[in-house]
Amino acid sequence: MRINDAVPKKGSRSRRRRVGRGIAAGQGASCGFGMRGQKSRSGRSTRPGFEGGQMPLYRRVPKLKHFTVINPKHYTTINVCKLASLPADTDVTLTTLMDVGIVTANDGPLKILGEGDLNVPLKIKAAAFTAGARQKIEAAGGSCEVTEA
Repeated sequence: MRINDAVPKKGSRSRRRRVGRGIAAGQGASCGFGMRGQKSRSGRSTRPGFEGGQMPLYRRVPKLKHFTVINPKHYTTINVCKLASLPADTDVTLTTLMDVGIVTANDGPLKILGEGDLNVPLKIKAAAFTAGARQKIEAAGGSCEVTEA
């Protein structure tokens, strides 16, 4: 048995309410909506979430602080000081760093951060660079290439 099989027995449904057909019908004149006002008019009274002109909850909530990002970007991050142990003119990617053992886990695309010093020219291919990291790599004679994340 499914939920769509649970229907009333034939002939057991009550007839629909006929409103506005005189006082004897039980729902004459105002049809059970009271005398006057927004909720007595024809059609839908107000849309869902309407708060009488006040800024509704669904519009004011995202303006508040400390809401989490829905789809955050996760990067495998590494500082430039960790790259100083590599030989000069090495092609640096996430796979080469994992092979060498500098990075142990793949947590997403590679991002280079700028903490520490670098004095070895390297050819680095990563998804993102901080401004400080890019400056230190290029000052050491290396190159920064942004790849697709």
